[in-house]
Formats: sequence, structure tokens, C-alpha cells
Amino acid sequence: MPSTAKVSTKKAVAKKVAVRSVHAKRAAAGKKAVPLKKIVTANAKKAIPAAKKSTPQVPAKKAVVKKIVKKVAPPKKTAAKSPAAKVPASKVPAKVVKAAASAANAAKAAAAAKVTKERDAKAKAAEKARAAAAKAKAAAAAKAAKERDAKARAATKEREIQRKAREKAAVEAKKQREIEAKRKAIEAEKQRKQREIERRNHEELKRQERRESEERKRQEALDRKMHSKPYGDDPEFLEELRGLLIEARQSTLQQIAISDDEANEMLVDRERLEYDDEDGSSVASDIQRDQLKDFATALRLKVNEIDVALGRIDDGSYGRCDECYEPISKPRLQFQLPVFTCVTCRASV
Repeated sequence: MPSTAKVSTKKAVAKKVAVRSVHAKRAAAGKKAVPLKKIVTANAKKAIPAAKKSTPQVPAKKAVVKKIVKKVAPPKKTAAKSPAAKVPASKVPAKVVKAAASAANAAKAAAAAKVTKERDAKAKAAEKARAAAAKAKAAAAAKAAKERDAKARAATKEREIQRKAREKAAVEAKKQREIEAKRKAIEAEKQRKQREIERRNHEELKRQERRESEERKRQEALDRKMHSKPYGDDPEFLEELRGLLIEARQSTLQQIAISDDEANEMLVDRERLEYDDEDGSSVASDIQRDQLKDFATALRLKVNEIDVALGRIDDGSYGRCDECYEPISKPRLQFQLPVFTCVTCRASV
């Protein structure tokens, strides 16, 4: 039983030492730590074949423990070749066993101390390596952050430049649009005014054409009236008027002759007789003679008018008013010889 406890203790110490050494190596190399179960299993798999080759009579677990103890214990204290090792365990004295156990414990303690020292040294080296790696990582991170900040500032500056350029372009475009809109508005106003002028000119031209057309129609109507023959389709009435005018002309000529004769007689009588100017008889005679002459002159004008009327009867235009060119009524033509205006136009004169 004591030998079994020792073997178990050595086996546990060897496992811990192997695990710590593997962990230290992996930490120094910067690798991820492997679970304890996997390390023990791997070491066991490596140690079992070696134990089978060296001591085939010993079980696999004991061979592994012995190999680990040989690696840990100093070579001088192995005592593998001493004659006492060949002595059966039942015949070894208790003092020897106790001394062997004390030596084994001392060796184990020294090995543990050495392993602890090595582990501490490796841990310090690993910590130093981790600190250096962390420092390098921090420096790289700082450098990357600085580069990111620089890039961010450059990008911000570029965006600001682009924004200002866009704003400037937008202002220029807005200004150009305003100028274009103003130009278009001015052009549209000019075109509107031009259209308005053309419309007014067109309307004025139409009004002028209407006025000219109306004036032309009025003139044509007036011409028709001026050249109209109111009683051209009634020759009997015209012949009646001719007869009346001829009679009026003859009677008027007779009255003219009578008036001229009376005036001449009054002139001869005045020369033959001597009048008394004191009673004014000579003045009265002169006034009467002047009246006769004026009456004869008026009768001569009437004769001329009768001649004009006879001429109009010949061309068929007699009976037309000289003012409005409308037909004169038949009763007026029959009872007033000659007549050239209607009643309305005569009243307005």
C-alpha cells in the first residue's frame, strides 16, 4: 500500500509539471492553451509505448510514473543500480523505506521548486512578451487611429470643399436661372406688347377698312342718289313739268321785259322833267327804279333756274333734292317752279 501511494503521488506531480510546462511553452509562443485532459491524454499516449519498450513487466501507468520521476529526480539520487532496489519490498527495513521516502520527498520538493522557478521565469517572460505585444498592439492601434483620424479629417475637408463647391454651383445656377427667368420675362413682355400692338393695329386696320367700306358704300349710295332719276320711269309727269316750266319761263320773261320797260321809262321821265328835290320826289323815283331793276334781276335768275330745270328734265334727273338727293314730292314740283330742294332741306337752310 505505501508503494501504491507513492506511485500515485509521483504520478500526480508529474502530470502537474507536464501540464505547467506545456502551458508555459504555449504562452511563450503566443499560442492558445490546451485543456488539461487533452495534455494528460497526449502525454499518456506518448509515455505508454516507451514504458512498454523499457520495462514490459511493469503496467502502463507505473511505467509512465517512473519515466516522469526519472525526468524530475536528479540522476545521482536515482539509486536504480543499488543492490537494495533488487531486494523485495517485504524484506526492506522500515528505516530504509522511511529514508527512501524522505529522499523522494526532498527530490520531489526540489523538483517542484525548480519547476516553480522555471514556471515563474516563463510566466514573467510571457508577461513581458504579452506587455510588449500589448504595447506594440496599442502603438499599432494608436497609429491606425491617427491614420483614421487623418483620413477622417481629409475626408471631412474634402466633403466640405465639395459642399462649398456644390453650394457655389447651386448659387451660380440659381443666379443663372434668375437671369434666364428675367430675360424670358422681358422677352415675353416684349412679345406680349408686340402682339398687343399688332392686335391693335389689326383692329385699327379692320376699323379703318370698315370705315372705308361704309364711306365707300355711303359714297356709292350718294353717287347713286346724285345720279338718280326719281321720275325717270314717269315721262308723262316730266312732260307735264316741262310744260309748266316753259309757261313759267315765258311769263317770267314777260315780267322781266315789263320791269325793264318801266325802269327805262322812269329814267327817261326823270331826265325830261325837272323834279323838286326839296320834297324828295327824285329820291323816291330812284328807289322805285332800283327796285324794278332788282326785281328784273331776280326774274332773270329764275329764268336761269328754269333753264337748269328744263335741262334736268331732258336727262331725267329733275325732281331730286340737291341737298339730300332724295325725291321731291310731286305737289311741290307742280306748284313751285322751279324747285331743287325738298321741304326738309329747305327748312334747315
